[in-house]
Amino acid sequence: MLVLVDLDDTLCNTWEAAKYSVLRLIPHLIRRRKFRAFFYILTARYRELEQSKELHTLDLDKLIEKVMSKVYAKISQEELDDITELVDRVFFSNLKLFPDAVPFLKGLKDMRARIVLITDSSTKWQRKKLEYLGIKDYFDALIISGETGYSKLEPHNFRLARRLFPDEDEVYVVGDRDDTDMRGGKEIGATTILVQRGYFRGRLAKHADYVVEDLIEALEVIKREHEKRAEA
Repeated sequence: MLVLVDLDDTLCNTWEAAKYSVLRLIPHLIRRRKFRAFFYILTARYRELEQSKELHTLDLDKLIEKVMSKVYAKISQEELDDITELVDRVFFSNLKLFPDAVPFLKGLKDMRARIVLITDSSTKWQRKKLEYLGIKDYFDALIISGETGYSKLEPHNFRLARRLFPDEDEVYVVGDRDDTDMRGGKEIGATTILVQRGYFRGRLAKHADYVVEDLIEALEVIKREHEKRAEA
């Protein structure tokens, strides 16, 4: 059995931690009279970045530089460094595993599943999260978009995971985003399980075989599917 698992808003509260960072960033921007950046955040224009393949592979400092350059023609490196330090510090002080994450991963290990993490963003940022959360050793492989050069908006990383474990013919994908995790799972013939929480909660599910509320329910789906296959 092969299970491909997303990190952000599937195993940990990335969107919630990011919101705390934004709440701390807003007064910082106002004090420095960065009103255009404040209104960029206030009007949720950052949503235009969801489909950007490039931004799914960048480290935090480069991501902030890209976002700020959309608002300002020129911004000093000192200002960018101040923003990056603030966002990073507040983000990690609020980043937590969801309570069901470790029971889910342990449950998969009990089933002798191979577990592959497929996640977007830079290698430095995502590996720092894994170390901070203490879950790196649960995974048999890590596929990070910053390392492969491909985001989950494309099927490449899902196909790569499949090639790493070619003998596993029972494949599942568990994630929180339909147009990346679920669509990528369908590209490799996996059973797709959408966990509805975090930033993409409530979005229309077009590619999910199952829609669940949490990882415990996702684990139960995998157990039932596995039992059905064993009986067939």
